[in-house]
Amino acid sequence: MRQVSHAYVQATAVAAGQNGGVEIDEHVAALRREGAQLADAAERAGLDAAVPPCQPWLVKDLLRHTGYIHRWAARHITECPDSVIDGPPEADILRGGAADPDLFGWFRAGHAALVEALSTADPGLQCATLMPAASPLAFWARRQAHETAIHRADADSASGIRPEYAADFAADGVDELIMGFGQRRKYRPSAEHDGTMLVQATDTGDAWRVGAEAGRIQARREPASAGSPAAADCTVSGPASGVYLFLWNRSDAAAAQVSITGDPAFLAGWQSSVRVRWS
Repeated sequence: MRQVSHAYVQATAVAAGQNGGVEIDEHVAALRREGAQLADAAERAGLDAAVPPCQPWLVKDLLRHTGYIHRWAARHITECPDSVIDGPPEADILRGGAADPDLFGWFRAGHAALVEALSTADPGLQCATLMPAASPLAFWARRQAHETAIHRADADSASGIRPEYAADFAADGVDELIMGFGQRRKYRPSAEHDGTMLVQATDTGDAWRVGAEAGRIQARREPASAGSPAAADCTVSGPASGVYLFLWNRSDAAAAQVSITGDPAFLAGWQSSVRVRWS
């Protein structure tokens, strides 16, 4: 396999540090909205309802997980650590939080505290992040907006509901996944999983080209001004909200109105290699 060029690595790093054109205050507003909707959906489903995308979780587990993440993220804003704060094993998180009768209030309080921390933070604050971004504050606002939005889909799923997201916000979430999380992961190349993948949000015009070089996933944004993107071995396309849910493994392609054309081998390899964790 050929070596990745220095110029390609530089371009990728710069792209990963961008925030998809969504401003910090927009991400904070999305976090506020999605957290409230998550709590409402959880109350509607009930604490003991199953969460299909996160089996064997129940709604109470989803609230404890997301409530912990909100508090963990807020500590980075308020304490400004030099390295990402270690957290306990997931099993400990799911045993923590509030007792069941107080769980909704506990979740809402942690969500509100995170929104407040991000809303009032110094734009120039310096703290550890998981990935490159325009600034630490930009990173944490974006990451928690999408962390919460995807878990809102989980809460909705407990009542059999598939959410719809604003197209620009959903495209931003696809961008974070491909340009950020995707390139943190090693890729296990094989003859069956070789090639390139084009991802297109048909309603926003955003597009991303994904490949693998030197054992790592490499990606770039396709310039909107370049006309129709060159063909790829596999193309994943659909409305941004559907692509967002599909690539974050919260919907199958048909329900999300996502089309997959060409050889899906690279998509399968990408999905098996990219595993999103909160830390």
